[in-house]
Amino acid sequence: MARSKNADREAREARARLRRFAARQGVHEHQVRRRRRDNLLAIGGAAIVAALATVTQVVYFSVGPGMPLPEPSPTSSVDATVGHNIGDIPDPSSADGRSWTGTLTLNDIPLGIELDGANAPQAVAVFVQEVKDDYFPGKSCHRLATAPTSLIQCGSLSGTGSGDPNFMFGPIENAPADSVYPAGTIAMARASGAAYTQGHQFFIMLADGTLPNDAAGGYTVFGKVTSGLDKVIAKIAAAGTKDGSDDGAPAVPTSITSVTIK
Repeated sequence: MARSKNADREAREARARLRRFAARQGVHEHQVRRRRRDNLLAIGGAAIVAALATVTQVVYFSVGPGMPLPEPSPTSSVDATVGHNIGDIPDPSSADGRSWTGTLTLNDIPLGIELDGANAPQAVAVFVQEVKDDYFPGKSCHRLATAPTSLIQCGSLSGTGSGDPNFMFGPIENAPADSVYPAGTIAMARASGAAYTQGHQFFIMLADGTLPNDAAGGYTVFGKVTSGLDKVIAKIAAAGTKDGSDDGAPAVPTSITSVTIK
């Protein structure tokens, strides 16, 4: 009988130990599951925070106060290391180091213009030669920026703003030291950070504005509008862009009717 009681006691103790082991195992498994859940929640929270940060940055730099100032669009997607003229570029001496006057007509709106052959001889030589070659008539003004900097850009070979890789020149001439471009300024467009990517395209400032320098510097100012700018602003700029943005194709399709120079 004693052996039976001992056996019963040992059996009870064994069952108790088993229950305690099972309980500890259950607690351990619960802790593991909780840690796994907490880790997943932490990872998910971090992902949400990162996503919110990304969205915030996108909003800030696209439609918020961090939106960059519009700049003259690139004339071509070319190697920024280009440091020489490409194509049949006229000698800057052909600008005669003098002022040239004439008329640039956009959508039959005549603009009196004056070109500065003394301070921007290379750009003026190119522009004058293109006038002589009758390059400009029919070329579109593919871009209108209305805020915070107001300008219209014209002269693209394709009409889309893409450049002509067979016709590029430099250097940058007569860029303002303070990066301020007064209303009526006529300047050369170029690819970002590349001085020798000026070509057919030019832009006209419709209001005083600042265009920050990039790695290549500023923009070649080679002339100014002396009359008629108010009519371009009233008839073209006032209509805004085709898609309603601050920078895009003009809502009023615009092209160069003619250019004369003397």
